[in-house]
Amino acid sequence: MKIDIQGFRVRRAVGVAVTTGALLASGALYAAPAQAAAAPSIVAKGGFVMNNANGKSLYTKAADTRRSTGSTTKIMTAKVVLAQKNLNLDTKVTIQKAYSDYIVSKNASSARLIVGDKVTVRQLLYGLMLPSGCDAAYALADKFGSGSTRAARVKSFIGKMNSEATKLGLKNTHFDSFDGIGSGKNYSTPRDLTKIASSAMKNSTFRSIVKTKKYTAKTTTKTGSTRTMAPWTNTNTLLSSYSGTIGVKTGSGPEAKYCLVFAATRNGKTVIGTVLASSSATQREKDAKSLLGYGFGKI
Repeated sequence: MKIDIQGFRVRRAVGVAVTTGALLASGALYAAPAQAAAAPSIVAKGGFVMNNANGKSLYTKAADTRRSTGSTTKIMTAKVVLAQKNLNLDTKVTIQKAYSDYIVSKNASSARLIVGDKVTVRQLLYGLMLPSGCDAAYALADKFGSGSTRAARVKSFIGKMNSEATKLGLKNTHFDSFDGIGSGKNYSTPRDLTKIASSAMKNSTFRSIVKTKKYTAKTTTKTGSTRTMAPWTNTNTLLSSYSGTIGVKTGSGPEAKYCLVFAATRNGKTVIGTVLASSSATQREKDAKSLLGYGFGKI
């Protein structure tokens, strides 16, 4: 039998050429490498995002610039309370007139606590973190500070907040209030606030509170009866608008503008970050969503 070796070679070469051409056309052999997503542009003056598992930075914008933090300060307030030795979350605290007078004088956000009611520490923490109650913050500082006078106890509590910041190795954070309404010496940075929140999130009670959208407290009145408080709604709207959100806290004020410390978990990975001095409540949420999406794309 005669075999056309030359013809076979030609046909084989043509076949290889056709196959190779098809592969090249499909990009199977020489696919261009995927380009990394460009870092988002945010309105907030400062921003920081990190991988919560290892602390690796994923995004920075003026991340170490000191700014007023508004009520994101209350993350540290809660952290200090939850760090107390032999803490009993069911301990009851009697609401004082001073707490009510304070929020009126400062025109501050309120949990609408009633003077004379006995409220548990757990309930105060919900009142602190969901409606951002400065009355709840005052009650907790008064309860867990040391001293013979209310002023001394509050000063002591703020000292504990600063001690916690020192323990975390934060160089650009200082507190002069228990709620963010200070006298000009209450500041932090996007990086520092994110680290505070990451540390706080290690506590299971804190995690449960900051991911709660709504909470109804039942307190004990002066006469011993039960009062059902109006439900507290979490000011962190990301909980309803961004899938996987697990916290953590909003903040605002004349100097602070609009702030948000945020965290979300997807596919077993957690991204946590902060935006400071955004232009509105709506914009801080948009900024946070942009940074979360970018962060998840990098881990």
